[in-house]
Amino acid sequence: MTKTSLATSPVTNDQTDIQQNTPPASKPLWRKLLPVVVLIVGLVIAWSSGLLDLLSFETLRENRDLLQGFVTSNPISSILVFMGIYVIAVALSLPIGSVLTITGGFLFGSILASTYVVIAATLGATIVYLAARYAFYDLMQAKAGNAIRKMEKGFAENAFSYLMVLRLIPIFPFWLVNLVPALLGVKLRSFVLGTMAGIIPGSFVYASIGDGLGALFDQGKTPDLGIIFEPRILTPIVGLAILALLPVAYKKLRQSKNQADNNE
Repeated sequence: MTKTSLATSPVTNDQTDIQQNTPPASKPLWRKLLPVVVLIVGLVIAWSSGLLDLLSFETLRENRDLLQGFVTSNPISSILVFMGIYVIAVALSLPIGSVLTITGGFLFGSILASTYVVIAATLGATIVYLAARYAFYDLMQAKAGNAIRKMEKGFAENAFSYLMVLRLIPIFPFWLVNLVPALLGVKLRSFVLGTMAGIIPGSFVYASIGDGLGALFDQGKTPDLGIIFEPRILTPIVGLAILALLPVAYKKLRQSKNQADNNE
């Protein structure tokens, strides 16, 4: 019995080592793609159902008393409903963020609406980020070339600053800025903080418009969604974006100086 045990022991140890060194099986592709498929299906349903047509300033004008009465009678429920709709809209990448923010300002006032919008938009953006990272990050890493890896490294090192700029200045669609950091390996913490901080100014501008929406309705007018591109609004936002890039510029200058000193 002893000899048999000693003889079989090395085999058992080898099998254990092989099991420990065997990489875990990768998850099936369909499981990785499932969150993205759910979001795409939701987007298609939202577009095809005509729900987006209901969200307009005309509808808001016609139902202003009903909505304001609901907010007054159900303060907590109205906040949760508004934030829930906003999270879903952002997660499905529906192009209604500015209208929803103005509606929030109309119902809750500029300060409270800005707070609700920032939280809800960040949650919705994080859902997209996590779905894209879960579905495509491994594939991106497998197919990435040197250029992509350098861009990934540079973006990841200054993720907060870059995200601040991309959120502050709406050069690219909001949904695209949700996807790219996920594919470039930006950490979740940097994504959440950069998104939250970067959307505060724009959210406050549109919520402030909504806060005065009642007066516009009384005059038979509707708000101008392009107001954020007016110089008086855009200039300070651009200034904030420049400030956000200062740490990146300082780091680049310091690296260049160190390289120059090493070459001497």
